[in-house]
Amino acid sequence: MKSVLLIGLGHFGMSLAEKLHELQYEVMAVDRDEQKVNDALPIVTDAQIGDATSELFLRSLGVDNYDVCFVAIDEDFQSSLVTTSLLKELGAKKVISQASREVQRKFLLRNGADEVIYPEKQLAAWAVLRFVTDHVLDYIALDSEYAIYDVSVPEEWNGKSVGGLDIRKRFNLNLLAVRGDGNPSMAVTGETVLHENQTILVLGRWRDVQKCFRL
Repeated sequence: MKSVLLIGLGHFGMSLAEKLHELQYEVMAVDRDEQKVNDALPIVTDAQIGDATSELFLRSLGVDNYDVCFVAIDEDFQSSLVTTSLLKELGAKKVISQASREVQRKFLLRNGADEVIYPEKQLAAWAVLRFVTDHVLDYIALDSEYAIYDVSVPEEWNGKSVGGLDIRKRFNLNLLAVRGDGNPSMAVTGETVLHENQTILVLGRWRDVQKCFRL
């Protein structure tokens, strides 16, 4: 089981703590605010009140023993930057830091972050795709261009085979799986027949998904 050091228990930090608890990871949570630490105690393995910009405090946590360190400090970028840098200096294996702007991402990467996440930006992107576009139910970004999209089968595809639609050749999209009709997920072949009450998992670029599904 992987162990996680979670620094910062604001809205995003608590959401991380809840998900990590759900997945049964061992989590050490840290925040300066005693109340936030107390609120997190029921869902983490352990928690401490402390200043993560203090090298002495971080050293006492044994940061090199954790598989992943999250820096989820919401409103104080300077503290986030200092904490990220100290974690790496102290031997942290993997540091994932939170940012709200591109310039913050650049500074965090230069100061030791292995990866940077944009919670608000990523949620906004998901919300637009989920609630504004037709057909798209969810997506998982793989890089700056490619993602896996969960798309409802268009009405005009009802009863047609995957081979007959040939979306790979026509739209440069890969159909990975079909869900529905009581099946959580099933492999796709050229003979697979689609129905409008199903959803499909499609790998590709957003502009190709737009063309294919007329979004």
